Amino acid sequence: GDQMMFTTQTPTMAESTNSESKRQKTITHAPHASLLPPPQLHSIVSAWLQDDIPSHFDVGGYVVGSNIQKAELWMKSSGVLAGIPFFEAVFNACGECNIQWEDDAIEGKLFDIKGTKIKLATVTGPVSHLLRGERTALNSMSRCSGVATLSNQCVQIAKSQKWGGEVAGTRKTTPGFRLVEKYGLLVGGASTHRLDLSQMVMLKDNHVWSCGGSIEAAVKKARGVSGFSQKIEVECQSLDEALIAAGAGADVVMLDNFTPEQLKKDAKSFKEKYPHVTVEASGGITIETMAEYFSEHVDVISQGKLTQGYGCVDFSLKIVH
Repeated sequence: GDQMMFTTQTPTMAESTNSESKRQKTITHAPHASLLPPPQLHSIVSAWLQDDIPSHFDVGGYVVGSNIQKAELWMKSSGVLAGIPFFEAVFNACGECNIQWEDDAIEGKLFDIKGTKIKLATVTGPVSHLLRGERTALNSMSRCSGVATLSNQCVQIAKSQKWGGEVAGTRKTTPGFRLVEKYGLLVGGASTHRLDLSQMVMLKDNHVWSCGGSIEAAVKKARGVSGFSQKIEVECQSLDEALIAAGAGADVVMLDNFTPEQLKKDAKSFKEKYPHVTVEASGGITIETMAEYFSEHVDVISQGKLTQGYGCVDFSLKIVH
């Protein structure tokens, strides 16, 4: 049941007797959807709806009634489409709604809107349910698509410069909205970075200062409880700190707030000694400046801007009348 939420089938007469070819005709509109555990998706979407729906009577819903009607989803500005599972989950939670996606409404696709909006889907259900979910569904999709669009632009810059590293986001996400923004990064082709505090140990300057200033002691203490199953990253302000961190057993070093020239020089020196330790560049890097940081010795460039400074893609949902 859950799987089919994200697929649309268009069987011909010949296919009705051929289940194999029917499977091949299935369009997967959200290739990353199975990353999202349904219980988590349901609880997040329920909280969003709770935030918006009336606390007592829904007078607007009473005015329109519960006749079955259709509403069309339109994309009105250019960008990478992302957020289909969240859009679906909202109307799932509203109840009795069905979504039919157009064949080319596929997450990760870049739509170039030149004056004419593009129809992506038709939602059918009791009209009061459609209007109850409308704004929440559009809000999640416009923001998810915004993250995916900016991420994709950065990834394309990396590809055009033939840089082989990963463009990544950070934990600078909107509270309560992290899953959507991290999902948008993936759809746009970027890396999520760690999803939360438990996914990788990152020892930042505050951690090191708070336990006596020794990077080596901090790494060893972290390794003592995380064992082999967790990576440890250390935020470093200099090449010396990076070398100490790697010597203590760090898996990743973040060269933080380096100038492009210093970064390239120090990353090269570091990799000569520790070729298998991942080097991440971070701190004030934007889409405008990221190309200056590309280096064969830098594995990851992370940007807070991908989830802090994105624009929204414009969508609308209109009742067919």
